[in-house]
This record gives sequence, C-alpha cells and structure tokens, in this order.
Amino acid sequence: MLPWLNSMIQFQKAELVISAPDKKSWPDTTLPEIVLAGRSNVGKSSFINAMCGRKKLAYVGNTPGKTRLLNFFNLDDKYMFVDVPGYGYANISKTQLIKFGQMMEDYFSERTQKKGVVILVDARHKPTDDDMTMLEFARYYEIPVAVVATKCDKVPPTKRAYHFANIRKTLKLNADEPLFPFSAVEKQGMEEIWSYLIPLFTS
Repeated sequence: MLPWLNSMIQFQKAELVISAPDKKSWPDTTLPEIVLAGRSNVGKSSFINAMCGRKKLAYVGNTPGKTRLLNFFNLDDKYMFVDVPGYGYANISKTQLIKFGQMMEDYFSERTQKKGVVILVDARHKPTDDDMTMLEFARYYEIPVAVVATKCDKVPPTKRAYHFANIRKTLKLNADEPLFPFSAVEKQGMEEIWSYLIPLFTS
C-alpha cells in the first residue's frame, strides 16, 4: 500500500456512533460522510470491517436484511461511513419498505455533509433493478457514486473481466463512475478504493 495512503487509513478509532431510526437521531457532526448501499447479504459489513482494519466493527451475519437503521461509523473523528439498510430482501413488509424509502429520501435531501455513495454489488451476479434504482437515486441528487464488486475471490480469475464488464454494462456506468473489484478475504481493492474515497472525503 502507498505510504501516504497507509498513514491516512491506520485508524486509531473506528466505532459505531449510532444506529439511527430517523433523522432526529442523526449524529450532530460536520464530519464528511460516504454512504454504503447494497442488497442484503452483499457483504457490506465485511467491507466496512476490512476497510477500517477491524474484525467486529460491523455485524457480519448469515441472515440478510438485519440492518433496518442508518448506522453511522466514526473514523478517527475525520470521516464517517453511513451504512444504509440492505435492499432487495424478500421478506420485508410494505411498511418497512415505505419506511426505508422515507429514510433514504430524508438523508439524501437533507444531510449536507454527504460526499459520495458506494454501491456494493456481488461480483458473481448481474446487478438488479434495486441496484439501478439506488444508482439513479444518487445521480438524481448529483452525488458522486462508485460501484464495488464484492466477493471477487469467489469468481475464477479467468472470468472476472467478463463479470466486471457485465456489471458496468448493466448499470450503464458513466466514465466518472468507477467500478472497483473487492475481496474482504484477499484484501483486494482496498488501496484503489481508499485512493478514490480520500479525495471525496476531503473535497
């Protein structure tokens, strides 16, 4: 890892500040925030743990759709990750779906320190309509967006280029919307993703 980058992401503190059910519970800070979004069970918790150099910062479970709140993670009082509820979970109720939509609209329309959105997709599968909706949501609010293809270690090396091209084509990514391969197991992609995120956080 690049020396300058390594020094910037060796976090002394990485902690969950609050799990907010609504905007009244948002932390009262001015720290820049990056939103992490993706389908249930796409590996957001593993992504957060790996990117922050922790093992148990974010909950990792086998039951998708557990997160129903906005989880705010403080990184050295400099940056904030905001983990939003996983979407696409089959057993979600209509009431929960409406609540999720309102939660997203409130955050994107009112949270002034948001700097970007990272959408996580499973490298093994074609992105879904829900992924496209989240991408369009970020574009509507003119927020920089990147896509991270998780679980790359489960895709044979000879097939990765095909899978990445399929993701880019399905989502119709623009030139300024990067796609990053990522594996929490192999620690693949962390340097490239942080090299993208740091300028966003500090913009």
